[in-house]
Amino acid sequence: MKKNNIMIAAVAAAVAFGLMSLRPADDVVTKENGLTVVNTTTLAEDIEGYAGPTPLKIYIKGSKVEKIEALKNLETPKYFALIKRDLLSKWNGLAVKKAATQKVDVVTGATYTSEAVIENVRRGLDYYNKRGKK
Repeated sequence: MKKNNIMIAAVAAAVAFGLMSLRPADDVVTKENGLTVVNTTTLAEDIEGYAGPTPLKIYIKGSKVEKIEALKNLETPKYFALIKRDLLSKWNGLAVKKAATQKVDVVTGATYTSEAVIENVRRGLDYYNKRGKK
């Protein structure tokens, strides 16, 4: 009987730990210089551009997107520079709810990476809308 209770407790602990690891990290939404920041590094690690994940920081002030910043990635610098120049500012100034559904065109020549960035933004803003408002 005692052995069964220990086994049940071990299985329960393993299941609880497994479920906790499925949740995005607690540091997905933070505060920085008075802004709320959504970091998509762990939230959208399954979203890949041409060369891998394209994590972002989404800065929110009040209920509007202030700016979006690209984090370290493995994309070709020449093409990612186009993303930074032509895509990341498309959500600036938009209300978070509108920005989350904003239709944005991809950058020609960087289609896969553009799609990954757009999906990162959508997932980050959806997360903020559901759980991140502080």
